[in-house]
Amino acid sequence: MMESPQFLSPEASADVDAALLSSTEKFLARLTLSSQNLLKIIAEDVGVPIEDLTHKQIIAWFEKDGKIRREQGIDAAVLKL
Repeated sequence: MMESPQFLSPEASADVDAALLSSTEKFLARLTLSSQNLLKIIAEDVGVPIEDLTHKQIIAWFEKDGKIRREQGIDAAVLKL
């Protein structure tokens, strides 16, 4: 089984826990950090710098990952949904 990428490191999660944030703010911080890491993966796969990613490239990447999941199984996809 292919190892799933980690979108939020234990260190980053601990830093969010230690931050003086509300529960909602902690959730949003975790979501943002995880999204940043996923965007790095998408940018690398698409072959562009993260700041040059377009919404269409991101959508196309999700479509491609979903197709891989449907055709090859969950272990072949990046997102383990």
